[in-house]
Amino acid sequence: MKLARIRHQGRPRAVVVEDGTYALLPEAFTDLSAVVAGGEDALTEVGRALRTAERVPADDSVLLAPLSRFNRDILCTGWNYLDHFYEGVGLREGQEVELPKRPTFFTKGPDTVIGPHAPIAFDPDVSAKWDYEAEVVIVIGQDGRSIPEERAWEHVFGFCVANDVSQRDLQRAHGGQWLKGKSIDRTMPLGPWITTVDEVEDPYDLRITCDLNGERMQDASTAQMAFGFERLIAELSWGMTLRAGDVLLTGTPSGIGNAREPAVFLKDGDELVTRVSGLGELRNRVAATVLT
Repeated sequence: MKLARIRHQGRPRAVVVEDGTYALLPEAFTDLSAVVAGGEDALTEVGRALRTAERVPADDSVLLAPLSRFNRDILCTGWNYLDHFYEGVGLREGQEVELPKRPTFFTKGPDTVIGPHAPIAFDPDVSAKWDYEAEVVIVIGQDGRSIPEERAWEHVFGFCVANDVSQRDLQRAHGGQWLKGKSIDRTMPLGPWITTVDEVEDPYDLRITCDLNGERMQDASTAQMAFGFERLIAELSWGMTLRAGDVLLTGTPSGIGNAREPAVFLKDGDELVTRVSGLGELRNRVAATVLT
């Protein structure tokens, strides 16, 4: 099942994405966080609602971010594709590290989240180095702490696509901590919907691509991850409770702008298209915005 949020008749509505149509769910389902937390029982109710649901033509322009309420900051994974780690060697401006032996985690503020076709806020007074990072996203569906790898999928509700737009100069300017350089408001497209985990036949056979103004910049498979989905969940949850509705970005592959020669940074008017096979597409314009 693909669950989305759209703007319909002036207000947000939850829908099930079908072939060419959106099936409108009752108002009780408008907040998909409740569906995620409700697990199988909630999905059963959604299935019943589909029998009599009104259908409207699918229209990408009305899609909203599938989640609008978050338990905490967005959870993220760094350096989870070895080619991405190595492409940054010598470019970390004095913050060089050895290849991590365990996953690297950080967070970003929830106010970064925008819809799958919303403009990416861009303010050159905030940063001079705006970069792109296509990623697969896990949506946690069941609370858990110290989750063993063999039970990790019991705690996954589904998948989304994200672009972790980052400000590289801010990322280096605050003691090597990434929070600031990852948390500028209205910069992270998320969506286009949540694909439930049962619809993904092989999570290690997902193709991730990112196009900038029609040019392919990133192209990889989740098979190239240094640490698999199960390992990420097990490591992150060790002694730390993951909550239903938490969002975990799982890392970006090589091809980022900062590692290119010459470097490629985003500018006003650029178009980013972020795709993951089977999970959908984000299509966002970079738009000049006053953030200061």
